[in-house]
Amino acid sequence: MPVIPETRPAPAAGIPGIRSQSVALAGFLALSALAWVLASVPIILNSNGWYAGSLKAPWMPPSWMFRTTWMVLYAGVAAAAWLVWRKGRLSGATLAGYVMQLLLNTAWPVTFFAMYPMLGVVALWAAFAVICALTATLAFLILRFGPVDAAAGYLVLPYFSWLVFSASLNLYSAIHN
Repeated sequence: MPVIPETRPAPAAGIPGIRSQSVALAGFLALSALAWVLASVPIILNSNGWYAGSLKAPWMPPSWMFRTTWMVLYAGVAAAAWLVWRKGRLSGATLAGYVMQLLLNTAWPVTFFAMYPMLGVVALWAAFAVICALTATLAFLILRFGPVDAAAGYLVLPYFSWLVFSASLNLYSAIHN
């Protein structure tokens, strides 16, 4: 019986197949969506409480902008991690940085919104420390992702910029509340 040659091209050595890439991208997006949902809970539960009456920075954008922006930024960092993963370079310290940014991004709203009723202004300063650590983690990821895949490095830059802006809002709250 004659052998029928494979009609699909084999993936290049070291590069995952299209199915693996699709599953991985869906996984990275799902992790980011989970972090986004978990981070949203303390915000939703406290937005109309103490936060509604707090002093906010004059440059504070409308609240709808935060939900939309964070969702887009989370998708961007998921895509960046996927691009680096595709090249087999999401491991060791780079993987730890990626996981750390997910954890810190989930921890910030808990610290800022949910802990304020218990700790007062101390929670706002603790949240500022968390957002500074998160910003440093993003700087680390930019430096790790960029050399592996330029697009991945660029995808993290808006997230980094938004964190610097958000840190300014957090600092204003800590000083004035």
